[in-house]
Amino acid sequence: MATRTQNRQSNRATSNRTTSSRSDTTRSRSRDNRSAFSWGDGAGPVIAAALGGMAIGLAANYGRKALMQGMEAAVGDWDEILAAEHDVALAIFDKMLATDESQTFKRKMLLMKLTHALDKHAHQEEMVVYPALREAGIRVEADQLETEHGEVKTYLYQLQDIGPDAPNWLEKVREFRALISRHANMEEEEVFPRFKQELSEDQDARITSLVNRDGFWMA
Repeated sequence: MATRTQNRQSNRATSNRTTSSRSDTTRSRSRDNRSAFSWGDGAGPVIAAALGGMAIGLAANYGRKALMQGMEAAVGDWDEILAAEHDVALAIFDKMLATDESQTFKRKMLLMKLTHALDKHAHQEEMVVYPALREAGIRVEADQLETEHGEVKTYLYQLQDIGPDAPNWLEKVREFRALISRHANMEEEEVFPRFKQELSEDQDARITSLVNRDGFWMA
């Protein structure tokens, strides 16, 4: 018969094995948890490098925006900036009209460039200039111009939809250019000069600042 001391030693050995087993299980779970839910000891430099690359990319993007909008701001007041953007868009149209059906890639790139230019331009007018026109009582003209922006979006959709190799692609581009030309002339020759005459120097500078601000974010 085992003595009390032998029983205690046996129980102690069993307890030690159980404790050891539990410790091994805990360490195993810890390793599993670390691999599943933590970055690990060597991830710090990788994360830092990724964040650094992101910061550099953002800085470069902001620099590009600042450069592009700074060049536009140097043109002059808000109406001169928007007129210069009209000229840029019309120049892109002329490049599109100089292509043929074999230059599908060039047509796609030019359409992307035109879309970006017109989106930026429309944002500046719809968020700053047209609301200011309405406040000044030039509501009918502002509403007409903004309605034409809807037609612009329709043409952009149609050109994208039919594809750059479509037989009627150039015809659609010509129609689109004519719309933009009429729209630009109405703004530059009629609406904007009339509105500008009613503005004080401070009001004119304020609108220029807002156009540049919105242009920066869309650049």
